Amino acid sequence: MLWLTIILHLFIGSTLAGVGIVVLLVIGQGGAWALAGAVLAGFLLAFPVAWLVARAMHGDGT
Repeated sequence: MLWLTIILHLFIGSTLAGVGIVVLLVIGQGGAWALAGAVLAGFLLAFPVAWLVARAMHGDGT
């Protein structure tokens, strides 16, 4: 299940980071620190989300 979590993290993390970047650009906050924060937030938030999705896909979820 670890490999599934890692693969899912790649896709979920890039998706969350992309959504964060788009939101920042739409509201006019296109500074380098803000964009880097959105990327970091997407990367970190993707760990528990990928774990939950992998657990559900593997059949161990509720």
